[in-house]
Amino acid sequence: MPNTESAKKRLRQNEKRRLRNRIAKKIIKTYSKRTLKAASEGNFEAAEADFRFAIAKIDRAGVRRILHPNTAARRKSRLTREYDALKNAAASSS
Repeated sequence: MPNTESAKKRLRQNEKRRLRNRIAKKIIKTYSKRTLKAASEGNFEAAEADFRFAIAKIDRAGVRRILHPNTAARRKSRLTREYDALKNAAASSS
């Protein structure tokens, strides 16, 4: 347990930030999964919207240091690669 006032304040700040960061990471994971699920089902209108939202959130998390910038870049790259592969597979099969 923190003894000093500054340590108590630090504890409060850390908890608040932990929750905020957790929510941001959860949103990124959710929209990344939704993008790939919608794309694999062939619903590219919804997939495109989710894809753009996920990329924006990943970018924002990298800038705000919720994710390391290299991690953000890697996640964007992987998501884009998977999304494009599903989109191209659907286009070639149609």
